[in-house]
Amino acid sequence: MGRPNVVVVEDPRELGRAGAEWVARRVAGTPEASVVVPTGETPLNLYRELATLRDQGRFDPSMITVCQLDEYLGIGLDDRRRLFGWMQRTFLEPLRIADERVVRLPVSGDLDVACAAYDRELEGRGGVGIAILGIGANGHLGFNEPPSDRSAPTRRVQLSRSSVEANARYWGSPDDVPRSAVTIGMAPLLAARSILLLASGAGKQTIVTRAMQGPIVPDVPASYLQEADDVTVLVDRAAWPEGDRT
Repeated sequence: MGRPNVVVVEDPRELGRAGAEWVARRVAGTPEASVVVPTGETPLNLYRELATLRDQGRFDPSMITVCQLDEYLGIGLDDRRRLFGWMQRTFLEPLRIADERVVRLPVSGDLDVACAAYDRELEGRGGVGIAILGIGANGHLGFNEPPSDRSAPTRRVQLSRSSVEANARYWGSPDDVPRSAVTIGMAPLLAARSILLLASGAGKQTIVTRAMQGPIVPDVPASYLQEADDVTVLVDRAAWPEGDRT
């Protein structure tokens, strides 16, 4: 276990470039790694840069397995706001990841049984090799809402008011946002061999500081990254106090 390495860059575009270089190096070292990728706006520049590196012959994602981080429940399989569709459009298709190299989260049936099976499949693949993560304003990773214990498995969750409000812009209003979801649990995420946490913008400054420098508590799930191995926290200058880095 080592202290997270905080890397500060100037802006979101540089965050994308630096993040893509980080991912490319890790994948080059473990070409068959299982990779967890988030949705949302923060990683979009990183994904675009990875596609550029691929086109330049500097990144080969053909052997990775992509594992879905989280997904809404209770919406149609063809709804464009489904998180798998977002991942497909922004990551899988630009990088030409074959369907058979994608592990989707369960969204129907007995979710307790299906989520336990998902965790067993991750373990059978050697665990998460690379986890790319964002951080919610309340400190969540994926949809591991506070409070979440470090040992929490992949499971069904209820979304917090903070998460509902943060996602309302994609749905039209908070009333339209699904209230439940499935998420990879804290336990498999924290066990990843390499973790990249992305944060951008002044709105994330307070929670990033709490997660990296505050106490390790279930009320800030991202604070458990202080205990994980090989964690890089990549932030733009707006998300990290001037001159204050670890």
